Amino acid sequence: MNTEPHQSKDDPAAPAAPEGRGADTPSPTEQERVRAETVRRLERSMGVLGTAAVSRMEQRLGWFRRMSAEDRSWIGLVAQSGVAAFVDWFRNPERGRPAITVEVFGTAPRELTRSVSLQQTVDMIRVVIDVVEGQVEELAAPGGAQQLREAVLRYTREVAFSSAKVYARAAEARGAWDARLEALIVDALLHGDHEDGLQTWGSALGWSHTPVVAVVGEAGGEGDGGKVLDDLRAAARRLGHDVLAGMQGRRAVVVVGVGDRYPVRDLPGAAAEPLTGLFGSGPVVVGPAVPDLRAAGASVRAAVNGLRAAVAWPDAPRPVPADDLLPERALQGEVEARRQLVEEVYVPLLGAGSPLLDTLSVYLEHASSLEATARMLFVHPNTVRYRLSRIAELTGRTPSDGRGSFVLRVAVALGRLAGAEEG
Repeated sequence: MNTEPHQSKDDPAAPAAPEGRGADTPSPTEQERVRAETVRRLERSMGVLGTAAVSRMEQRLGWFRRMSAEDRSWIGLVAQSGVAAFVDWFRNPERGRPAITVEVFGTAPRELTRSVSLQQTVDMIRVVIDVVEGQVEELAAPGGAQQLREAVLRYTREVAFSSAKVYARAAEARGAWDARLEALIVDALLHGDHEDGLQTWGSALGWSHTPVVAVVGEAGGEGDGGKVLDDLRAAARRLGHDVLAGMQGRRAVVVVGVGDRYPVRDLPGAAAEPLTGLFGSGPVVVGPAVPDLRAAGASVRAAVNGLRAAVAWPDAPRPVPADDLLPERALQGEVEARRQLVEEVYVPLLGAGSPLLDTLSVYLEHASSLEATARMLFVHPNTVRYRLSRIAELTGRTPSDGRGSFVLRVAVALGRLAGAEEG
């Protein structure tokens, strides 16, 4: 019979388990043994895991199946490197955080980030995690499943963070390159240089839409140019447009590839209207629509010249088409604006015969009075009305309208000067 006093398990004199470790937790020596055995099992299974991950990608990821054989082989190599790097890190946990970027992504060429998007990378990581987690029980040594599972979760978290870092750096480099190329294209469009290379440069930026319009306005306060350009790009892309943007002094120049979503007659204003509020104060001028990026220089130059001349028309709408500023641009000395006014207004009137030109001249000189014009020409007022309507049909400018009469007056004066010079 045992005569020793019975000791309750709640007795404070009873020996206590080591702090921080339960009865089922293996000792540090046991943990190291379990880890070493798990490492050996992982080393034997590295090739199988990598192959299984690639096979699972082919089954579950349609975009992976559509990739070129070269890109698939690079992704397979990345998966193999990831598994090998995990095993090496699991073997030496005292190393701290794994160097994922170098050990895993360093095996792939930089161009792979252009073939595989960040979302696709996340899909791949999810597939690899599923493959490894599905075999944890077989891969881990007895008693080491939880240890391996926690290590996998920690490692995949590091892979996710490193993936984001790789794509962030690539996006920064791509963004800086795109910004420099956009500035180069805008400068070439404004000065009429390198027109043969514009389509190639636009293709490098993913440009695909035509026709094209240019929108120009002040960027705003000091130091706001970069933010204004970023906001304009984002707004245009949300609308489904291609966009190039650059600064010319304090002016923000935006070239928009619109596509065919608007009727041609509504195109300049419809494309510019949603962007107008993002410019600084002052006028916003939209150039005429042109068929493609190679011809966009004409739209950019018209818009920039219109912005310079807009000060002469304080009540101009916002945005205002550059063609509506032809008189102000012509008065400022722009040769193209003078030529356009003469060809679009004076030449059609001249071709229609002297009665229309004479009627317009007298009408403008007599304060747009029908009766005074009729008396001076010895015709009925209805004849004057008919001739004025013909002038409006031929030129698109209404003589009785204040703005229209101003445009007609300047155009006729320029036409007569041009005729005198030629004569």
